[in-house]
Amino acid sequence: MNDPSPSSPDVGGDRPILIVDDEQSMREFLSIMLDKRGYETVAEDGGKAALERLEAGERFSLIVTDLKMPGVNGLDVLEQAKELDPACQVIVVTAYATPESAISAIKQGAYDYIQKPFKVEQAEVVVERALEKYDLVSENLYLKERIEEQTRFGALIGQSEPMQQVFERITRVAPTDSTILISGESGTGKELVARELHRRSEFSDGPFRPISCGAIPENLIESELFGHVEGAFTGADRDQEGLFQAAEGGTVLLDEIGEIPESTQVKLLRVLQEKKIKPVGGNREIEINCRMLAATNRKLREEVEAGNFREDLFYRLNVIPIELPPLRERREDLPLLLEHFIDAHSDSEEHAIEGVTAEAKRILLNYSYPGNVRELENIIERAVTLETDELITRDVLPYNMQEESFDQVTRDLDIPDEGLDLEAMVEQLERRLIRKALEATDGVQKEAADQLNISFRSLRYRLDKYDIDV
Repeated sequence: MNDPSPSSPDVGGDRPILIVDDEQSMREFLSIMLDKRGYETVAEDGGKAALERLEAGERFSLIVTDLKMPGVNGLDVLEQAKELDPACQVIVVTAYATPESAISAIKQGAYDYIQKPFKVEQAEVVVERALEKYDLVSENLYLKERIEEQTRFGALIGQSEPMQQVFERITRVAPTDSTILISGESGTGKELVARELHRRSEFSDGPFRPISCGAIPENLIESELFGHVEGAFTGADRDQEGLFQAAEGGTVLLDEIGEIPESTQVKLLRVLQEKKIKPVGGNREIEINCRMLAATNRKLREEVEAGNFREDLFYRLNVIPIELPPLRERREDLPLLLEHFIDAHSDSEEHAIEGVTAEAKRILLNYSYPGNVRELENIIERAVTLETDELITRDVLPYNMQEESFDQVTRDLDIPDEGLDLEAMVEQLERRLIRKALEATDGVQKEAADQLNISFRSLRYRLDKYDIDV
């Protein structure tokens, strides 16, 4: 049987229908009725047999099921069908005396119900409309899946040209064992890139070991990287393997590589060239087998010119560069990231956030994000936690975001040398903003009021006050 899954919708083709009823006469009646219309039908005696088909992997565009059946009833069939295939439509058949149960089924996801006794023409119309709904939902799921394939790359998200270039570079270089330098401002997702490179490499079965070079005291960095032997320094009461040994067969990420002291840079260069390390206080070299990635939020080329970073190490690290753009240079990715982080942090059924208000969205889309994607995620996590409504409002956004948004609106305002009429200026600004809100919402006053973060009554008052013709 064809699988009408969202990944390959069969819009306009065969759409199999499952008929479920514990009465043979009803099964036969529905089968004959639908077969005459050219539909492909399968009939099962009761809910238990239907569930066995579904659990075996068979999928149907439409299920027509009796509501009242012994053992496994129509609601059980409905629940399992929707869980296995959200596109599948379900019509429940109910006795004339029990419409309340059928309405309950609709609330749980059924497309519609048919009351016994029913006319053939009535049933045929409901079936046809249910299949049209299946086509629509199936195609939408397919398109959504395709969009996600193009915009999600592992844990990375982006549809902008700069991010698509990053995805392409990762795909090309991940299978190699070349050293890669990942650069970008703090919060752009450098570790996510490193993890994706590891996942797609021949070292993926080994461990992924990240280390923040800037977080380790200078006198301990070599011990952390290369390990040490017992007695190498005060407190070294036993042999200790370093990061490179711990990452055997896997990947090492040296984050904030620009923070490594010059004395360690010399030894790191030797490790890259010879694939050997010498533990602190040790006399013998140990061969290592791991891939090295480096990441930095500094401009290492400038650090080289300033004499703060060895030139030979820079070129050895920068065999293949991957540069992550800041969020302000990939603003078209903001809606995708907003949706992703709201879904990620709104996982409580008691407090589900469905989106953002128009005003909050405007603030979120126009903010500069100096902390990049990490800052955006923190803002959304905070907003989801504080918000008491179904939509994130401006009130739960950080004050500095709201202030920056206001500064953008008033940036060109200035006070002339001769002064100004403040009340007239405020009135003029208010008129202009109301008109812009009405234009943006095609004159829908409720939506315009939401954009301005005022009540509908308050907007009506201002329309009358300023004699604005909607």
